Amino acid sequence: MAIPNISSNKRSSEIVFFDLETNVPSKPGQKFWVLEFGAMVVCSRKLVELESYCTLIRPGDLSVVGLKSGRIGGITRKEVADAPSFEQVADKIFSILDGRIWAGHNIQRFDCVRIKAAFAEIGRPTPVPVGIVDSLGVLTQKFGKRAGNMKMASLAAYFDLGEQKHRSLDDVRMNLEVLKHCATVLFLESSLPDLSIGNCQTTSSITTRSRSQVQNFPSSPIDNKWQNSPSSITTRSSKGKSPCREETSRKSPPSTSAIGYQRAVPYARQSLGKVTAGVRNLLCKAQNKPLNTLLKHSQTLFR
Repeated sequence: MAIPNISSNKRSSEIVFFDLETNVPSKPGQKFWVLEFGAMVVCSRKLVELESYCTLIRPGDLSVVGLKSGRIGGITRKEVADAPSFEQVADKIFSILDGRIWAGHNIQRFDCVRIKAAFAEIGRPTPVPVGIVDSLGVLTQKFGKRAGNMKMASLAAYFDLGEQKHRSLDDVRMNLEVLKHCATVLFLESSLPDLSIGNCQTTSSITTRSRSQVQNFPSSPIDNKWQNSPSSITTRSSKGKSPCREETSRKSPPSTSAIGYQRAVPYARQSLGKVTAGVRNLLCKAQNKPLNTLLKHSQTLFR
């Protein structure tokens, strides 16, 4: 009777979130080089971090890395010049990835392909996952495109998790937090179907209708207090887009003291008493008459 491998069974239930940073080929025939590898192993039941690993990797061609990075905190040529080659860290990367569930954002189209190519280039066996969870596909299907293009940066902005740093281990941890937030929202929506959770707005650059009037009308000392406080609401999905068009509120017309506004009424002035008396007489006469007769006579009151 074969003895079950407890260590193997435990390993196959663990999830490893990983992310690669690479160069972006700018010339025909130029290849991808892995510049950084970052991974975090978590317990699938508790989602607590069990192990993490991150390393810069020196590419075979240093010229593919810029002297300066186009991003704040991005990878530069100086940083990777003294880093180990992929072959030198391949055993460690293999031990972290092999036999576990792989997870990441868009890993099926990018990270998995790059890892396989990197191991093939040095003639080493490629690590094999027991399953793959691509958060891009899962969230697009389950969470919908309420966060825009569903890139990690857009999802992080949607949940106010800060800016994506485009560094492997930082992005891995952000990926897990995004999944936790999305799962919480989906759980609440399924538990409270009558609650419009998806329409909540908490930060701001949309100008509300009532406040658009305050900004356009002459100000009073009280108005200045409102104008000096944050008065615009920006939805996260609207970042980078032009501001919403301002509208005058139909529910809150401007004050008469500010601009001499007079609201139009459907009857002549001084005639409100006559209309009230007419309605009272009509109701008295129609107590024993059918509804259509009441409606017929009521049409003459406001002509």
